[in-house]
Amino acid sequence: MMTKTSDGISQKTRGIDQLLDVMRRLRDPETGCPWDVKQDFKSLARYTLEEAYEVVEAIENDDHEHLCEELGDLLLQIVFQAQIAQESAIFSFDDVAAGEAHKMIERHPHVFGDRASVATAADVLKNWEADKAAKKAAKAKEENRAHSVLDDVNTALPALPRALKLHQRAARVGFDWDSLTKVLAKIREEIDELEVEIRSGTDRAALEMELGDVLSATVSLARHLNVDPERSLRESNRKFERRFRFIENALRQCGQAPQTASLDEMEALWQEAKKREA
Repeated sequence: MMTKTSDGISQKTRGIDQLLDVMRRLRDPETGCPWDVKQDFKSLARYTLEEAYEVVEAIENDDHEHLCEELGDLLLQIVFQAQIAQESAIFSFDDVAAGEAHKMIERHPHVFGDRASVATAADVLKNWEADKAAKKAAKAKEENRAHSVLDDVNTALPALPRALKLHQRAARVGFDWDSLTKVLAKIREEIDELEVEIRSGTDRAALEMELGDVLSATVSLARHLNVDPERSLRESNRKFERRFRFIENALRQCGQAPQTASLDEMEALWQEAKKREA
């Protein structure tokens, strides 16, 4: 027999069914939460991004307990949006889950089908990308439009990961440098062009464009080095924060603050922080 807790949620129901039930109650127009009832796809978008980044942070910190909690928060966003869609008969959570399961089966014929097994993870990725490219080309033909290898590179992505995806797509069809030496030369070329605009100081838009070109070329270098530029920059951010906090703490012990210390004093403390990390 199914019993209820004091909050009205089934004792027997657990996991995803329990979460779906909670969300249905939160969205009830008569008895639900006013804030939850008010939300729509667009209002929830920023929360979905925030939760995804908190998942990444927990992973990078090797904080498994926190990771469990953050994955739950991210799952809540999926359940939330699926409930909104179901209320308008657009799709349901089951549609989301079943659609993803079908996609995984379709893209892993070496596991679920009759294709020969693949030797490496790189082979899996290659087959995955080839399958996606074939489907995109077929869709473009069906819609009577020109197909681009850059189709479906999400414009809502942050600029850094989107730049990486754009360069990866272009490289697949041969638009790429064939050596690290040429990539580094391109970065130097872009820095030279940026310096020209800095010295000119007359065209703000051109200055921003040249700086963007430097960043774009640096993303290409990361790709050639097989380094995730987003992860690399996040690690650099953590390092900067750690060292600057060392400066603040050292100055505080001397009765000072960054606002009153000289740049030379702070630089000396920065170098001390570096030595301590070595």
